[in-house]
Amino acid sequence: MTDISRSPIVAVLGASGLIGEALCVFLLSQGHTVIPVARRFTPVQSAAWEGLTVRLPLVDAEKTALQTAISALRADVIVNCIGALQDAPGSPAARANRDFVATLVEVLQQAGDGCEDGQPGRASPILIHVSIPGEGRDDLTDFSREKRVAEATIARSGLSYIILRPGFVLAQAAFGGSALMRSLAVLPFALPEALASRPFAVTDVRDIGRTVAVVLAEWTAGRREWQARWDVMEGDASTVGSVLAGLVRRLAGPKRRIRVPGWMLTAASRAGDLVSRLGWRPAVRSTALVEMQRGVTGDPAIWRIETRLDPLSGPRTLMMTAATVQERWFARLYMLKALIIGILTVFWVASGSIALTVAFDAATRILTDHGFAEPLAKAVTVLTSFLDISIGLAILHRRSCRVGLLAGIGLSLFYMISAALITPGMWIEPLGALVKTGPSIILMMVGLAVLEER
Repeated sequence: MTDISRSPIVAVLGASGLIGEALCVFLLSQGHTVIPVARRFTPVQSAAWEGLTVRLPLVDAEKTALQTAISALRADVIVNCIGALQDAPGSPAARANRDFVATLVEVLQQAGDGCEDGQPGRASPILIHVSIPGEGRDDLTDFSREKRVAEATIARSGLSYIILRPGFVLAQAAFGGSALMRSLAVLPFALPEALASRPFAVTDVRDIGRTVAVVLAEWTAGRREWQARWDVMEGDASTVGSVLAGLVRRLAGPKRRIRVPGWMLTAASRAGDLVSRLGWRPAVRSTALVEMQRGVTGDPAIWRIETRLDPLSGPRTLMMTAATVQERWFARLYMLKALIIGILTVFWVASGSIALTVAFDAATRILTDHGFAEPLAKAVTVLTSFLDISIGLAILHRRSCRVGLLAGIGLSLFYMISAALITPGMWIEPLGALVKTGPSIILMMVGLAVLEER
């Protein structure tokens, strides 16, 4: 007998991501029972959802572990927001985009067959899967092809499912492409005309939340069976250029004075691919560029009919985007973050390499002139040089960047104090080498301040 006397429980997989977080915030604000699930949560998310979150390495979980976890959630609706644009070190994108979906489908199929000891179990939850728009014949990247395979796996599973295909998603938070577009809006650069003219249908993330809320209301009314694919986006697609222009107006950005050539974007995407091997997730990568050049289009007609929802248009969504001082600070600092990390890496590696090679005798002489025995002076020079290089390499890698910045600040302070005690004359030398250490410490503190990605 169908239980319609209670509200459904909805589990959001990938709740720490851009769409997942916004969806949890929206549904909780509407009074729904939500279980945010993710590998890890930011401190802000943990504080906001205290007592609600479930930490689980979903993508890497074995089928048995996932089955146990899904069963423990006792969710009536599961929203899968997990996805990866491109491979990361030790984490192939296909594992998140395709393989995890296949495992999840198997788990949900078994959940609908019954429970342990042959006793009847709960009905399999409704699966809402967040995918990408477009047609398979137009897929040009592994990312889009993997997403399409996942859709096919769900469609033939026999589960109750809804596949949502949002366009370019705008939320109050910024990450990936939306962060990049905000940053471009405060710079005087125009995109190549061929790219700016591509269709770029916008989706207000709240429309995704409203869509899930409709499904939850239908569940409460007794509906459990769905087999649907919905394009959730504005009806008349914006273009890449018009979206950027809207953000320029919203953030009071400068006039477009320099048109970036296409080859420069290609070069930037290749550089982004290389940087991603170090654990960073730059917005400009080859997959992102190809997908943007392809364009974002869809037909929201079926979605509008079945949910009776009207999408927010691109211009209206852009005008509702926050444009406070912190938004403008973020937009200006987003591109500078890469420069800060890059220059600090070069600074530390170069300073250590120079002292270890061409300036080794000069560095050793400074210590011997102040009473150090020559073997000790050489040992100290070699040690500090390797420390400098190690700090630079630590800053270069995302996982160790915070440790590298903290170590850099600590070592810089040690150099300043040691010089004041051992070689005080260096403080008044014409080039002011030690005086310049202060600004480098401040720059490392700025790096720490902007290190978080979410």
